[in-house]
Amino acid sequence: MLHEKLISLKQKLIEYAALAESMIDKSIKGLLNKEEDLLNEVINSDERKANDLEIVLDELSTNLIAKYQPQAKDLRTILMIMKMNNDLERIGDLAVNISQAAMFLILKPKVKPYIDLPRMAEEARKMLKDSIDSFINEDVALAKSVCERDSIVDGLRDQILRELVTFMTGDTNTIERSIRLIVISRCLERIADLSTNICEDVIFMVKGRIVKHHKDGDAS
Repeated sequence: MLHEKLISLKQKLIEYAALAESMIDKSIKGLLNKEEDLLNEVINSDERKANDLEIVLDELSTNLIAKYQPQAKDLRTILMIMKMNNDLERIGDLAVNISQAAMFLILKPKVKPYIDLPRMAEEARKMLKDSIDSFINEDVALAKSVCERDSIVDGLRDQILRELVTFMTGDTNTIERSIRLIVISRCLERIADLSTNICEDVIFMVKGRIVKHHKDGDAS
């Protein structure tokens, strides 16, 4: 019975993660294509769905612990899902922040062509998906690859920041728009960081080795 409940709990987690991925996609697509409806969907409809799923996951996890008093690996799995639930809630909030910044930007001329920002968003979204897959499949190699890819997102963030500082220095009229773009890049960086945190926990769960604060993500 507990095994079946855990499968159901994991499925609900996958549903929540898929929503978070969709929120990231919509927020960036809304910015790139100036689609206000998509941005409003993230800010209003999707955020409510995310909050509802967070509550459901928390209640299901708590009830499983109270009813079945799981031990060893089952307990670790439930506790990790509770932590991932919190991470997904934060990712959803970050997607909302991106959409709110984008709502301002789509009404203004572009500071510069959006080249690195969509690359950064796609990498962050893939990292999130792979972090969930690594947990579901207990795939240490995949988890390690996510940890390693965090540096790609950091590099794109630095590139965006350098370019925008140049624009703001050269033309003060770009400052407000540039700051919104910096906010978006930092939100994407944080999404990648949270995905990396999930993978560090996966490595610990499977291998029993703590890799937090180690950029190489070594789990050998």
